[in-house]
Amino acid sequence: MESLEEISEEEAPKGPRTSSFLSGKLTAKEILATKTQNYFAETKRTEDILMQVAFSIGLGSIWRFPYLCQRNGGGSFILMYFFMLLSFGIPLLYMEMIVGHWLRVDNIRVWKQLVPWLGGIGYASILVCILMSLYNSVIITWSLSYLANSFDNSLPWNQCPLVKTTNVTDLSCLRTVSHQYFWYHTTLSASGHIEEGVDALVLHLTLGIFAAWFLLFLTMITGLKISMQACRPVLPVMLASTCPSSPLLLTSGFCLDPPGQILIFSVFLLYILLLCFLIRSLFLEGAVASLRRMVTTELSSWASLDLWRQAGGHVVYSLGLGLGTTINFSSKAGGNSYIQVASLVALVNLVTSLLLTSIVFIVLEFWATTSGHTCVEKSVSKLISLIKKGVLPQDAKPPEDILLLPALDYLDWISNLPQHLQYPVIRFSPSCSIMTQKDKFMEGPGLAFAAFSQAISLFPGASLWAILFFLALVIMGLSTLMSILEGIVCPLQTSFSLFRRYPKLLSVLICLGGFLGSLVFTSHAGSYIMSLFDDCLVPLTLIVIVAFQNVALAWIYGARRFREEMFSKLGRLLWSFFTFLWRYVTLPGLLALFTICLTQLHWRVPSYYIAWNSSMCKWLLQPDLKSPGKGRGRSSQALPCV
Repeated sequence: MESLEEISEEEAPKGPRTSSFLSGKLTAKEILATKTQNYFAETKRTEDILMQVAFSIGLGSIWRFPYLCQRNGGGSFILMYFFMLLSFGIPLLYMEMIVGHWLRVDNIRVWKQLVPWLGGIGYASILVCILMSLYNSVIITWSLSYLANSFDNSLPWNQCPLVKTTNVTDLSCLRTVSHQYFWYHTTLSASGHIEEGVDALVLHLTLGIFAAWFLLFLTMITGLKISMQACRPVLPVMLASTCPSSPLLLTSGFCLDPPGQILIFSVFLLYILLLCFLIRSLFLEGAVASLRRMVTTELSSWASLDLWRQAGGHVVYSLGLGLGTTINFSSKAGGNSYIQVASLVALVNLVTSLLLTSIVFIVLEFWATTSGHTCVEKSVSKLISLIKKGVLPQDAKPPEDILLLPALDYLDWISNLPQHLQYPVIRFSPSCSIMTQKDKFMEGPGLAFAAFSQAISLFPGASLWAILFFLALVIMGLSTLMSILEGIVCPLQTSFSLFRRYPKLLSVLICLGGFLGSLVFTSHAGSYIMSLFDDCLVPLTLIVIVAFQNVALAWIYGARRFREEMFSKLGRLLWSFFTFLWRYVTLPGLLALFTICLTQLHWRVPSYYIAWNSSMCKWLLQPDLKSPGKGRGRSSQALPCV
């Protein structure tokens, strides 16, 4: 069919070609606008993919995967995680992406449109987002604490802190590595039990929580407005207030998100730093043995229900399934190749987790190989060197036969020194453990912080490396938390007219409530409470939500009906293999995970948590689960301090 422009040209009388010339100019302008629109559409799609990848990395790969892997035997957990990632992680991530792209609405209205009587799924997602925002903010606070300490010329976690009195606990730093001591004593100021210190807040953690939520509040009410833009369709007229100085961007209908650019930059910076840490760590003693231990798989461990629970829970957790953030991302993103995007997100998540875990395992093996008698040799050598330089007096010289005696005798010699000599000897002792620990030095969420602080200290100019690393963690943590808050703000704004009329009111309520709710995690027992949230409550809730999503789409709405409607929307059929997985693989897998979680909660009563016993200089699983009728439990094999 001929265009109107071609018809007008044929019927135009012969004469000056002014109108045709003007018509040619207009066509060129339209072509330029089309090319510009396609360019920025592709840029926006790329940014959305990178944002989804960055969100997945920041959510669980950095601090959660390493300690779960170390707790569950390394290779067994990795293999189980990979199996579950393929069997239901990628299919469920693809399901959320394609549903969000299809309906182009937030995570509350998605399920109200598909199955109206299951509209509560979206509100349950908001509840989990609130819980995750509370204890994810304390992870940002830990990063801020390490960042603040990184500006010292001599990193404080490389040596024992200053002591003011002489008692048994003064020597506890020598009985463990200084990085672990710094984590429990300086960063957390942790109590011995979850019942102790809940009513007392740690000052610097409280200030860090306030700083984190204040930064989030400023982000939500100022020109960045990540959440406000995400709740509306991307139209040029709505972007006029956001990109007034760029008519080119207004023509395309897209505006690049400054926080997204900062997040993407922090991801690339973090990868560069991690690769440097890995290369440097490979030259440490015991590096090959640690990597071999990390990939060693014992198939008998697959009989452990706890392994299945933690691996499956982490798949749901790390991919952000059930939070609504994936639906929000997809509802405003372009492109149709979501199977490639889901696979890319899962692959990058796995590679990042393995990279981080490799560094952690190498550092743990390094601690093990430099403990015990080897650490005594290093300590004696350093003391003799300082005495020769005149830094320490001759009275601080160890006995001649000290290296022939057990390590505990070296500690007894230090404890019998006068107070004025104990102080510098402990201060200048190397960052290794006098006592041999054959099991594990550390477990729990703080493992990554302690291990990476050790990796950073191996570099020349360690303070600069520490500043860059923990600054990247803070940026990624804030951006990840902002994405979680987006799963709260967008649905509430679209569901309640009051929040649409007064968007700043919603920001105030969320940030104020988030700050007050997060204070419990800044107490002396806050890390233990956070560990219980992370290990039991949130993964179980996410599994329930994702199971309801799966039922709503695959069985109630109907996988075949959904496939047909997607064909009318996209012009091509979905791969039938995914509809099969949604109906017969992912749902039974989620129900099995839910059953395992309930079984573990029933037999493991009360739930254990990892606590630091300062008098014994080791971590313990509290309460003691070895008592009859309480299930099975573990504790560190470290020797007592006394």
